[in-house]
Amino acid sequence: MPLPFMPSRRGFLAGVGAAAVGITLTGLEGCHRGPPGKRINFYNWDTYIGKTTLKDFKSATGVTVDMSLFSNNDELFAKLRGGNQGYDVIVPTNDFVQRMAKADMLEPLDHARIPNLKNIAPEFLDPPFDPGRKWSMPYTWLVLGLGYRKSKIQGVPDDWKWVFDSPQYKGRIGLLAEAGDLVRLVLKYLGYPMNTGDPVALKKVEDLLIRQKPNIAVFHDDNGQDLLLSGDIDIVIEYNGDIAQVMKEDKDLDFVIPKQGSQISSDCLCIPKGAPNPDLAHEFINYLLDAKAGAEISQTIKYPTPNAAAKALMGPDYKDNPVIFPPQSILSKCDYATYNGEALSRQYEEIITRVRAA
Repeated sequence: MPLPFMPSRRGFLAGVGAAAVGITLTGLEGCHRGPPGKRINFYNWDTYIGKTTLKDFKSATGVTVDMSLFSNNDELFAKLRGGNQGYDVIVPTNDFVQRMAKADMLEPLDHARIPNLKNIAPEFLDPPFDPGRKWSMPYTWLVLGLGYRKSKIQGVPDDWKWVFDSPQYKGRIGLLAEAGDLVRLVLKYLGYPMNTGDPVALKKVEDLLIRQKPNIAVFHDDNGQDLLLSGDIDIVIEYNGDIAQVMKEDKDLDFVIPKQGSQISSDCLCIPKGAPNPDLAHEFINYLLDAKAGAEISQTIKYPTPNAAAKALMGPDYKDNPVIFPPQSILSKCDYATYNGEALSRQYEEIITRVRAA
């Protein structure tokens, strides 16, 4: 039997209690609205902050950060599309930075208020999805691949076929639920440009996934590492940082980027339109780009950092880890997702809705 649809957990705070870092799990319900200038609302992915980051920021500034969680970019976009419900800082992925900027859902950033921008590695300062960093600051970069249990998988599964086009691991496969990511990875496997809107290519994606669906255990909202760690599945599409987290706990787990290449992404810090506290939002973003704060975040979440000053403070177990920092030979085959209009985004969502319903 397929596993049920699972909510996002990203390791469920990797042992960090929600109360310890000021998190609510139901959007802004329960978020406090203290005296003006004393609290901000941070909308983030799960387990995507350092163990002491929010406490340290409060100690340094007197500002409390109430962090609530979203499961995927589709949820983030839907939550804010009808208007900002009180969020000050959000963490969309690069293609959603483009999408939200074009939909007038973001505030432009004042670089004069973010002096720690100097800590960012040069290659992240002028990305194609946000030239000149008008709308976003880099928080992490990441790449999708296959997390797997070595004792259950024959050899190294360095081909997308093992999750998209084979019954070999029937009932033990986890796919991402996020529509755009899943469609783009199948396009990559089929040999098409990853960001194409070619209707022939997209029909092949849909047909392939419908054919493969009986072999799939779960479409997960970025909690694939937990399902892998618990033994519910043996192979899963997941981000390198998530698998790096659980590899510390279970030596039978590993990660590989398939030979066809993959999707590289950047999660970014943005201020949504209508943020109640834009000045404090800039102050918080600047704090997250601090070298010491950035190192503490990276040590916790195990994602590759674009913060060169933070990386310099890290040990070899982080800097030299090939899961966290894959070799350039395979990264050269990876592409950023791009936003190509609302019509194509909706088409991706409709394709995955039909696959899930098939």
